[in-house]
Amino acid sequence: MSPWIVNTLIVLAAFVGMECVAWLAHKYLMHGALWFLHHDHHQRDDGDFFEKNDYFFAIFATPGILCLLLGVNQGFNFFFWIGLGITLYGFTYFLVHDIFIHQRFKMFRNTDSVYLKAIRRAHKMHHKHLGKHQGECFGMLWVPLRYFREAKNAAVK
Repeated sequence: MSPWIVNTLIVLAAFVGMECVAWLAHKYLMHGALWFLHHDHHQRDDGDFFEKNDYFFAIFATPGILCLLLGVNQGFNFFFWIGLGITLYGFTYFLVHDIFIHQRFKMFRNTDSVYLKAIRRAHKMHHKHLGKHQGECFGMLWVPLRYFREAKNAAVK
């Protein structure tokens, strides 16, 4: 198999794997021991642009950066491609979560996409819960199918 195909598969596997890591970290760490960093994301009342939750950007970027550095130093081995997948997921997370869903920058406000409407609705449902041990829809790119059905049905009307 071509090295480019293998490397592309590694990037894709790391990207998809990060959705699983993000789901687990969100449910069990952010809504668990690290709630002190995440709570202001659910209970914002100060209007500040930055929140303690933004520290997770650095926490999640660290493995990607380390893999990229290790991979470059070892001749662009598989660590580089894993780091690239992690970094691409982080960039996607920033675009989808911070820009599209939470509108931290007033861009990408309207969409006709059933997929984007479904993930926006699922995230909104996640935020209706204000407590540490409450919540649903901990993923970002993959959410329960009912939100896709709801978005599709709303698009037909």
